[in-house]
Amino acid sequence: MSARLYLLAAGAFAVGTSAYVVSGVLPAVSSELHVSLTAAGQLATAFALSYAVGAPLLSTLTGRWERRTLLIAALLLAALGNVIAAVASNYPVLIVGRVVAALGAAAYTPAATLFATGFLPPAERGRAVAVVFGGLTFALVLGVPAGSLLGDSLGYRGVFGLIAAVAALVAIAVRAALPRVDAPPAVSLKERFAGVADRRVQTVLVMTVLSVLATMSVYIYIVPLLDETADLTGGVVSVLLLVYGLGAVLGNWLGGRATDRFGSLRTLTVVLIGFTVVIATLSLTAVTVAGAGIALFVWSLFTWAFNPPIQNLLLELGSGGGLLLALNASAIYLGAGLSAIVGGVVIHLLGVRFLPPIAAVLGLVVLALIVTLRRNPQLQTIEHLDAETEERVPV
Repeated sequence: MSARLYLLAAGAFAVGTSAYVVSGVLPAVSSELHVSLTAAGQLATAFALSYAVGAPLLSTLTGRWERRTLLIAALLLAALGNVIAAVASNYPVLIVGRVVAALGAAAYTPAATLFATGFLPPAERGRAVAVVFGGLTFALVLGVPAGSLLGDSLGYRGVFGLIAAVAALVAIAVRAALPRVDAPPAVSLKERFAGVADRRVQTVLVMTVLSVLATMSVYIYIVPLLDETADLTGGVVSVLLLVYGLGAVLGNWLGGRATDRFGSLRTLTVVLIGFTVVIATLSLTAVTVAGAGIALFVWSLFTWAFNPPIQNLLLELGSGGGLLLALNASAIYLGAGLSAIVGGVVIHLLGVRFLPPIAAVLGLVVLALIVTLRRNPQLQTIEHLDAETEERVPV
């Protein structure tokens, strides 16, 4: 894989850390700005909603931009948002900083994914997507814990300032190391949004929402769930979450390799079967430290193997790839936003142990949607081409 891909992944790490790190600095924000923890928690909501709305809009507005310029502008916008957050003297200004940072992230991630796949043959697109999304997984595994640790010495302002510096440095590196890439041929808004009217695209986006909802509705409440199933708290849970993060890194990599080797639909089928089985039995397997560690690792592996094939499938569905990837990013954040609500309702009505079975039902729904896609004649043609590629591409 080209070093250019890892530079794009570094940008994804910067904007991903910007998204996730707020969870580690909430107490400091609450204390310094004299707001409740609940209000501080809305910083994550503001980021998620801004990202979800901004991704397709920015993809449309910047459709004619030269691609390297777009990446640089997106990184600098994310950096600006974090600078605003770092110097904010009150809560409303901090919210503005989070919104600006989210818009930078929303412009960057789909554009970086499309840039990465644009200069590689189709047989390597899955791995290219995995490398870019690897930056997001490392943001989850390393960026958030590092932000929490640095928060003790730098304060939340220092953490946001550090993220701004990283984003700006990556922007400089992108300017120096990546080639100019002309924008795709001009298309009308009607043509650009034609893909959205495609029922297959709509099905894929629904799959993304439901799969994120399934996994995040459990992950958000994993601490009380582990307390309930195995009486695990404190430092042990922190170690288990690190194990989950390691599974995410491996799963993202395997998802990319499998997509190039076996095709998008077959990879998605295996991933969703594995996810559904693991999540359905989570309350039974996570009853000891060892059992919880194995279950979380395998669950994370299947969860994060989902991203490369779903992104690649959208690229296979036709033109308007940039907008479709942006809409898929919105679908991810929509699913994440709904997960806290749905998880909370399930806990209130049934109890925390019922979260994994409900998530497994959502997994089965996604599997059913995959079956409908596999029956589509055009996607059967794609699967046939994937099979021919499989014979030619080494593992």
